Amino acid sequence: MQGTHDHAHDTRNDNILIDINGTHFPRAEARVSVFDSGFILGDGVWEGLRVERGTVLFLERHLERLFEGMHTLDFEPDFDRDVIAARIYRVLAANNMRHGVHIRLMVTRGVKSTPYQDPRMTITPPTVVIIPEYKEALPDTVNKGVRLFTAHVRRGYSDVQDPTLNTHSKLNCIAACIQAAKAGFDEALMLDPHGFVATCNSTHFFIVRRGEVWTSTGNYCLDGITRGKVLEMADSLKIRTQERNFTLTDVYNAEEAFVTGTFAGLVPVTEVDGRKIGSSEEWPVITRLQKAYRKLVDDYVNGPGARHPRGA
Repeated sequence: MQGTHDHAHDTRNDNILIDINGTHFPRAEARVSVFDSGFILGDGVWEGLRVERGTVLFLERHLERLFEGMHTLDFEPDFDRDVIAARIYRVLAANNMRHGVHIRLMVTRGVKSTPYQDPRMTITPPTVVIIPEYKEALPDTVNKGVRLFTAHVRRGYSDVQDPTLNTHSKLNCIAACIQAAKAGFDEALMLDPHGFVATCNSTHFFIVRRGEVWTSTGNYCLDGITRGKVLEMADSLKIRTQERNFTLTDVYNAEEAFVTGTFAGLVPVTEVDGRKIGSSEEWPVITRLQKAYRKLVDDYVNGPGARHPRGA
């Protein structure tokens, strides 16, 4: 069994510096308060970032989503996007990191005066943690694909816990992941409240059906950045796409299926609930999209996206 985030151990990560509120700490000394909102309540938002050839991929889009999440949750930051971007590049420089790096950027509401949920008990600005690690997807994951199991845990309505927010509170996704692992699969496929396919526990889900690329409506999943790039790429390749409701029957009878995420990019899905997807291990649409994604990354690294903040 392997998930899309499986990776080889890299001893270089043992001595990395981690940024906490703009100050660098060795990995073994990096700490946040036990009164921090993220620790007490899971009250925070986060982003996963990839670094290739000295460039944080699609950073402006990630920061847009991060700050939208903070605004939705009524955080009161004492920093702006440029400050966070500069901190990211500064900690990368301090670690001499340029390629094959994955970053977890986390922002919580801040430290509380007492363990209680009321945001008015928060006595500091938001806590910002930036953890860069040497971490790349295993070749077998990208080349051989993953197996999914449909969990009974659903993606819920936005008036319960908005599934479009990338929050620290991920218990429903964790429960789905546990169920898939206990069933002997790599990751979980999750349905929406109406029984239509929504997303996976940590990635976005696509199928190729009748020559078209289908993904969910997006009403019950995160506004995925790689997901959006796939839809744009497919359009440029003249592959018709649909963001629509579809069922497990469509999934089981798809020609191809794949998941997307910042960490591993596009990963084939070979099996769902014991049903083999497609009639062979050749994935013509996935292969075209994977090549297009690599070109998109190359263009970004070599274009305006490679302009780093001053002083980084």
